[in-house]
Amino acid sequence: MAIHPYAGKKAREEDLVNIPRLMAAYYLNHPNVENPDEQVSFGTSGHRGTSLNSSFTESHILAISQAIAEYRAKENITGPLYIGMDTHALSEAALATAIEVLGANGVEVRIEKDHGYTPTPSISHAILTYNQGRSSGLADGIVITPSHNPPTDGGFKYNPTDGGPAGTEITSWVQDRANELLRNKLAGVKRVPYEQALKLPNVKEYDMLTEYVEDLGNVIDLEAISKSGIRLGVDPLGGSGLFYWDRIADRYKLNIKVVNYRVDPTFSFMCLDKDGKIRMDCSSPYAMAGLIAMKDDFDIAFGNDPDYDRHGIVCHSGLMNPNHYLSAAINYIYTHRENWPKNAMVGKTVVSSNMMNRVAEGLGRKVCEVPVGFKWFVPGLFDGSLALGCEESAGASFLKKDGSVWTTDKDGIIAALLSAEMLAVTGKDPSEHYKNLTEKYGAPVYNRVDAPASAKQKSVLKKLDPSAVEASTLAGEEITDKLTAAPGNGAAIGGLKVVTKNGWFAARPSGTENIYKIYMESFKGPEHLAQIEKEATEIVDAALKKAGA
Repeated sequence: MAIHPYAGKKAREEDLVNIPRLMAAYYLNHPNVENPDEQVSFGTSGHRGTSLNSSFTESHILAISQAIAEYRAKENITGPLYIGMDTHALSEAALATAIEVLGANGVEVRIEKDHGYTPTPSISHAILTYNQGRSSGLADGIVITPSHNPPTDGGFKYNPTDGGPAGTEITSWVQDRANELLRNKLAGVKRVPYEQALKLPNVKEYDMLTEYVEDLGNVIDLEAISKSGIRLGVDPLGGSGLFYWDRIADRYKLNIKVVNYRVDPTFSFMCLDKDGKIRMDCSSPYAMAGLIAMKDDFDIAFGNDPDYDRHGIVCHSGLMNPNHYLSAAINYIYTHRENWPKNAMVGKTVVSSNMMNRVAEGLGRKVCEVPVGFKWFVPGLFDGSLALGCEESAGASFLKKDGSVWTTDKDGIIAALLSAEMLAVTGKDPSEHYKNLTEKYGAPVYNRVDAPASAKQKSVLKKLDPSAVEASTLAGEEITDKLTAAPGNGAAIGGLKVVTKNGWFAARPSGTENIYKIYMESFKGPEHLAQIEKEATEIVDAALKKAGA
């Protein structure tokens, strides 16, 4: 993809969304239930869309909220439901709609004190804290966010009693029931006016912020950061954790400077992303250009996306690639957590860097490689068999210092603070740690590209059998694995991964466009990576042809 001429520059007036129009569309537009693009659809991170094309409207949230209330009743989930929103404009409206429905259904709703914003990890933490030691009357939650997506978007995600993103068996049930309600013109949806819902005895405020901050010292060595006096810079990117940083700084005596306190539904303070869109992607050097320009004002700096489940780490060398940071984090944290289970594995997705595998092997730790989606890490983080789960898209969470569960959803706050702990404890920032790793394990190059694919080809690719791959070599090396299921848990990866000693590629169909995504990596340099890219499309196209697509 070509770089947009305004990428990395501050958003212009013409780049901003018309918020009144967006909000009017939320209430006035109604989905065409015969159009798949306007139905409720739970992907890897819940239902997402925009009111401007009728894919995220009041009707959707009424139906999904009723479906979740019915799912809870079916499963006898009777504890509190913690619900929170990020700073996208549609999130505020969706929260009000959800409270109207959940309150009317008698659900014990818990919203943030003073109607504040709530990061994803705070909701996961609240669920797990409440459920600790309980076997019945368990809590669950809803996260209202489209993650780092543009200001036009909305998102709605359900987290069951294990605190993490719901699995397919749950989301399929909720999705099907919600679409049934839409087809029946919302007959069966219980609802009370918002003002009345807030006065119901089952709808209460809860201080998730304080609960989270008070427990933070049990997962990060904040004392070491405090004693070091290192200067920390934070750009909240106008997200839901904005007001967490000052509380963390005050509580643990950290030298933190927040560089931007603005909350603006247009996100007009953002720098444009690679494609010229406003996207609060803390792993993008274009979106993070503002903080990168300040890197020399701090010893280390970081940013998070609007729901705070991702992290972006800025060292003096610049913004770290997420794969690089997480590799360095694995090496550090497994050697600085004495009470972690000795057999606790490293969790990674199939499209994350194989540097993580090499680091883990060097530490004597097993790797649990799972399909894309943080939900696959939930069981392991919950029972301690995984000490840490990593996604290539800058998502991670890990256990408390005593080896117990912290969150089972991604936590950008602890991932960011871990970078400060690394610097405070070792005197080296994560980029220096990663450089040391490359001297020991090699320096991989990584890329992701898109290739065209028809709807039929995408369907075949998603269910491809490894036997359809006839190639025996990739970029001059013997193919050692042809995977359509993740080696860590045997779950389908929804595509194909081909592995050699020093490289690999993975191909997965897009859920929204007529393309498939190719992830690739080489430990032999850019030329080898280019050869992997060339042969990857040839291998996939040949396999699709053999499979009849």
